[in-house]
Amino acid sequence: MRLTKQTNYAVRLLMYCAANGDRLSRVPEIAKAYGVSELFLFKILQPLTRAGLVETVRGRNGGVRLPKPAAEISLFDVVRVTEDSFAMAECFEAGEIECPLVDSCGLNTALRKALNAFFEVLQQYTIDDLVKARPQISFLLGLEDVQRQPAA
Repeated sequence: MRLTKQTNYAVRLLMYCAANGDRLSRVPEIAKAYGVSELFLFKILQPLTRAGLVETVRGRNGGVRLPKPAAEISLFDVVRVTEDSFAMAECFEAGEIECPLVDSCGLNTALRKALNAFFEVLQQYTIDDLVKARPQISFLLGLEDVQRQPAA
């Protein structure tokens, strides 16, 4: 299984917000820190906002922030919102399946167990865990400079 670029950057966006503490994070700053386009991040923000994983504040001094502590946002929460499909094989997908063994094959069962184990592990890790694992994250993301600037 391979997670999409959208999921990868959704996690990174949440990590940025968590590392930024209570301050609002601005999309241009996040985009610059990760070297991606602002448009791409705005696209990612939509499902995260709908799912309640990010809160947006509009206006000249607006931005994004976590609506709850980073310790309450699991990696599974993010993956569930940003991934379109978890079909690991043809037999996971709805519709006509050409395999004559679909109802009696052990592959489907094995893959389903593997996927459930994957989800269980993701539920054990939070955005806070990822941020705390990198003590220098504020420096690496350029947040120390941003936090020193006076509010506009």
